[in-house]
Amino acid sequence: MTNYRWRIVGLLFVATTINYLDRQVISLLKPTLETIFNWTETDYSHIVMAFQAAYALSYVVFGRLIDKIGTKLGYVLAVFIWSIAAVLHAIATSTFSFGVYRALLGLGEGGNFPAAIKTVAEWFPRHQRALATGLFNAGTNIGAVVAPIAVPWILGAYGWQVAFILTGLIGFIWLFFWWWSYNTPQQHKHVSAQELAFITQDTEMTTDKAPNVRWLDLIQYRQTWAFILGKLLTDPVWWFFLFWLPSYFAASFNLDLKKPSLPLIIVYTAATIGSVGGGYLSGYFLSRGWTINRSRKTAMFLYALCIVPIVLTRYATSIWEVVGLLSLAVAAHQAWSANLFTLVSDMFPKSAVSSVVGLGGMAGSVGGLLFPIVVGALLDTYKAQGNITVGYNYLFVMCGSAYLLAWLLIHLFAPRIQPLERDV
Repeated sequence: MTNYRWRIVGLLFVATTINYLDRQVISLLKPTLETIFNWTETDYSHIVMAFQAAYALSYVVFGRLIDKIGTKLGYVLAVFIWSIAAVLHAIATSTFSFGVYRALLGLGEGGNFPAAIKTVAEWFPRHQRALATGLFNAGTNIGAVVAPIAVPWILGAYGWQVAFILTGLIGFIWLFFWWWSYNTPQQHKHVSAQELAFITQDTEMTTDKAPNVRWLDLIQYRQTWAFILGKLLTDPVWWFFLFWLPSYFAASFNLDLKKPSLPLIIVYTAATIGSVGGGYLSGYFLSRGWTINRSRKTAMFLYALCIVPIVLTRYATSIWEVVGLLSLAVAAHQAWSANLFTLVSDMFPKSAVSSVVGLGGMAGSVGGLLFPIVVGALLDTYKAQGNITVGYNYLFVMCGSAYLLAWLLIHLFAPRIQPLERDV
C-alpha cells in the first residue's frame, strides 16, 4: 500500500510552519520597533488587534470559499496573500502602516486551518485524523521555535526590514511544491487502490450529499456551537502566548531578544511535543475500543487540567521554573487544539468541514481580537506602577481557567461526539 497521505501531511506541516513564522516575527522585533516607532503597549495591542480582526474575517470567508473551490486552489490563494503581506512589512513607516500590513497578513493566514483540516478529512480515516492534525499543527510550534533563532540573527546582520522580507519569501517556494503535488486521493496518480480503500474505510452516517450547505444551516446545530465556544475561549490564550511571551521574558527576566532565546525555544519545542502527542492519545484510546466521544473528551479533559498550573507563575523564583510551567501549558494547549479541530470531522460531513472550521476560527479570532484590549490596558497600568509582572500574573490566571470552562461547554453542547444523525 502506498502512504502518500503522509506526504500530504508533510506539506500541511510546512505551510503551517511558514504561517506561524511569518506572524511571529513582529513579536520578536517588538523591542526594536517600539523604540523606533515609539509604541506603547496599547499601540502594540492595536496592531495585534488589526491582525486578529482580519484573521477572524478571513477564517469564515476562506472556510466557505474552500468548501466551494477546493483545498488546492484555496490554499494557493491564502498562502499567496499572506506571503505578499509579510514582505510588505519591510516598507512600513508608521504604526498605522504596520496595522494595515498586519491586517493583510491576517486576511491570508486565516485560510490555513480551514484548508488543512479539510485536507485531513479528505485524506485520512477517522481514527488517524487527530494524529494527522497533531502532526501538521506541530508546525505552529516549529515556526515559533525557528523564529527566536533566525529573527535575532537576521536583525543583527541585516536589519529588521530584511527579517520580514526573508521570512515572507519562503511561502512562494511552498506554493510551487503544493501546486505540482496535490490532488484529492480519488484523483491522485500516486495513490494505490489499497491506500484509497484505507482512506475511505469509514462508513459515515453523514456523506457529501449537500455541497452547497449554508451558514444558516450550520448554526442551527448544537455541535457547531460546541466547536465555536471551544475556539472562542481557548484561541485567545494561544495568541497571548505567541505575541506576548517574548516581551514577558524581556520585562520580567531581562531576556535579550536581540540574541537567540533558549527559554522561548524550549517553550515552543514543548508545544511541538504536545501537538503530536495530543493527537496520538485520543487515537490510542480509539484503538483500545473506546468510543469517539469518550476518547476525545477524556484526552481534552486531561489537557485542560495540564494548563491550570500556569497560575503558579506568580510564585516562581527563577526563569526556569516559569519555563517549566509555560512549557506544560503550551504543550497542553496544542494537544487540546489538535483534538478540538478533529471534533469537526468527527461530527460533520466533509462537504461542511471547512465552513464549520471557518465559523469556529472566526470565533477564536474574535476572542483574540478582544483579549488584547484587556492585555494592553492591564500591562500599561502595572507598567506605569513599575511592576508589569503583576499584570502578567493576572493574565496567567485567566489563561489557566479558560480550558476547563471550554471543556464543560463542549460537553453541554455536544453530549455525544458522533456523526450527525441527519444530513447537513
